Amino acid sequence: MERSNLKISQAVLVLFLLIGITGCKSDRDEEVPFKGLEESYTISRFKVLNIAANSSGKMTWSVNDSIISESSELDFISPYAKTYPLTLKIDQNGKVKTYQSKIIVDKEAGSYSKYISTVLDFRPAVGQFTNEIPEYEAGNTAANMLQKARESLIGSNPTMISLGGFGGYVVFGFDHTIPNMNGRDFKILGNAFWGNNANEPRSGSCEPGIIMVAYDRNKNGKPDDNEWYEIAGSEYFKNTTVKNYTITYFKPNKNKIPVPGADPWQADIEYIKWQDNLGNTGFKTKNAFHDHSFFPLWIPDTSYAFTGTKIQNNFIDQSGTGSYWIGKSYDFGYADNAPNNDDASNIDISWAVDRSGNYVKLPGVDFIKVYTGINQEAGWLGEVSTEVAGAYDLYLK
Repeated sequence: MERSNLKISQAVLVLFLLIGITGCKSDRDEEVPFKGLEESYTISRFKVLNIAANSSGKMTWSVNDSIISESSELDFISPYAKTYPLTLKIDQNGKVKTYQSKIIVDKEAGSYSKYISTVLDFRPAVGQFTNEIPEYEAGNTAANMLQKARESLIGSNPTMISLGGFGGYVVFGFDHTIPNMNGRDFKILGNAFWGNNANEPRSGSCEPGIIMVAYDRNKNGKPDDNEWYEIAGSEYFKNTTVKNYTITYFKPNKNKIPVPGADPWQADIEYIKWQDNLGNTGFKTKNAFHDHSFFPLWIPDTSYAFTGTKIQNNFIDQSGTGSYWIGKSYDFGYADNAPNNDDASNIDISWAVDRSGNYVKLPGVDFIKVYTGINQEAGWLGEVSTEVAGAYDLYLK
């Protein structure tokens, strides 16, 4: 009798567990209800509209039959004051539901500047124009030099700053989000030019700088909480490109006796020592055309380092005698890589990749960082150093 009752109890327990498991599975598989889109959404130009579907299933957001997102949330931005028909399709286990709405983009109340509105950081590497562009004056601090970079780059009439050798950088921003549209979205100005006697096409003085971008998602006016994304230029995926390259520059000894080179312009061929994380070491030459310090005089440290993506050297001695050097322009995606009136100085935000090299979909960018992407000396021309002479949004007139 007791054994019979025990079997009945075990059977009831198994049945209870099965019911419980079935119930849990049902709750887990239950589709999240979606209440639908609003009749319309209104946003100003250059502002990001966020719409969260809060539903399970595959999302497809479209405007005029063109898919603009397949994420659960839509980030929408436009530089044009117009109305966009919006369609959302949600596929839940083969059942497709379609929702319609519209996005009304209005002209903003105030006015935006197409040009740089703020410079957040400036730290050049060693170079012949470091301490010159912008000019260092005795007693200047990092804050003073940052202010000089601001005076150079902000507004519609910018002047040039030099970033020095590999890794030297500047970080700047805009008073609005530059939208990520179809095609190229912003231009970075430099001082690149084609060489009149260059044998190679699209060659001359081209000193490519790596471009990083960030979107100010929390709108606090700082890139502090954002992941920086690299603009994957034409060299990014090549095996000649070195990721996470680190170079350290050592402050020169003012009392060291210069070691002149064989050529008259080589004032000191053992001027500034450097070493990298690949086991290479060497010296940056001081040329006779600049008698000031090539090491930033406002940096008190005995050494400082930069880490980033290093692309292949692009300068060659065309003359074979050291008299005529040319730097070839890379196809796309770099600063100071082509003349300002050339399309190669225009940048597409959709080229941005994350740290793993995966393309990312950003609604736009608020901040840009540029750093010199090559570690090379081009004879009497000196180190390859990216120059920045401004930047602007290609959509604002």
